[in-house]
Amino acid sequence: QVQLVESGGGLVQAGGSLRLSCAASGRTFSSYYMAWFRQAPGKVREFVTAITSGGSTNYAESVKGRLTISKSNIKNTVYLQMNSLKPDDTAVYYCNGAFYSGEIAWGQGTQVTVSS
Repeated sequence: QVQLVESGGGLVQAGGSLRLSCAASGRTFSSYYMAWFRQAPGKVREFVTAITSGGSTNYAESVKGRLTISKSNIKNTVYLQMNSLKPDDTAVYYCNGAFYSGEIAWGQGTQVTVSS
């Protein structure tokens, strides 16, 4: 079973930056894709960005140009660099992965709060 653990969340002022990490452990195999989702209070969980095994990326329109996903296959870790943060980016950020083993995993989430 694959476990995903997020870290790097916190409180930041508008315009600031944060870097989230998601480390995969357990019975890890190559991932088909890794992604970040977020859920703001009172809202449904929404897609933020994803990266495939080949390195192709996809972003929600609301974060294009500000958030960047990357990964380290050696470290089994995916990152989310968040720049020019806005109060609307405040949410719990969840790591998600689909693996060639057939597993789909979610992390426990990390809180990001952007103050105005």
